[in-house]
Amino acid sequence: MTLAERLQADLTNAIRQRDELRRDTLRMVLAAAYTQAKAARRELSEDEVLTVLVREVKTRRESVEAFRKGSRDELADKEEAEIAILSSFLPQALDEDGLREMVRAAIAETGASSARDLGRVMSALAPRTRGRADGRAVSGMVAQELARADLGAHPESHPAGRGREGSP
Repeated sequence: MTLAERLQADLTNAIRQRDELRRDTLRMVLAAAYTQAKAARRELSEDEVLTVLVREVKTRRESVEAFRKGSRDELADKEEAEIAILSSFLPQALDEDGLREMVRAAIAETGASSARDLGRVMSALAPRTRGRADGRAVSGMVAQELARADLGAHPESHPAGRGREGSP
């Protein structure tokens, strides 16, 4: 059963069970997927449906932040409930150790050696982490690992730009 079929089946169940929050949340996601399919003039692939789902979760996370800043806790709680519903359709999230292992493997795979190679590593890593890790967290970890690799390649240089003796 594809992700789109699972979403549709869950929507049908939510309607039958009169679960309004779940019904409305799934309808919004399916409408977003339908809109994207119409724009592409074809059925969406599994990855594209997953991308729509991830985008919807991200939008809701941003809304939660905005609602919390505006002291609208009841709306933030509703958005968090929607995130929980949508998250049940996402692949299992990566833990930090698993993500770090994937980052190191991607760095080795692409032959990246400095921060300038961040884009190359991210393009290799993005399909593997889509829906399983936040893009900002992945990017930050890649930058951190590349910086560590770059510093390891230049042990004789001092972080302040001077030699070890402190001479200019």
